[in-house]
Amino acid sequence: MSPAARSLQAFGLYLCVLGPGLLVAPGPLLAPFGIAAPQEVWVRVAGLLALVIGAYYLVAARHEFVPLMQASVVARFGVLVVFTGLVLAAGAPPALIAFGLVDAAAATWTAVALRRSLRPACA
Repeated sequence: MSPAARSLQAFGLYLCVLGPGLLVAPGPLLAPFGIAAPQEVWVRVAGLLALVIGAYYLVAARHEFVPLMQASVVARFGVLVVFTGLVLAAGAPPALIAFGLVDAAAATWTAVALRRSLRPACA
């Protein structure tokens, strides 16, 4: 497995752990971040979406699907931008930025690995 695929696999595993946690028990998962236990169903919907996206990332990593790896880099950096905007403009809990930083760090790992894999080998 290439380094880029390995980075996507690691992020997919993270989502496959985070997703069920949000789906089944969001309160205890979010409490350490100072986020109150949500009463609405939407956090559970987000958990299901995280789980599904994580599964897609695992399949893409296993099959070295570079177009999805490239698209995921842009999307994961976008998560940090949107989460920061929600904190600044909509009063979302500041801890939300921590989740965006995880996405951005993983996106950086994938971007660097992709860039290295596309460089020609030295002769």
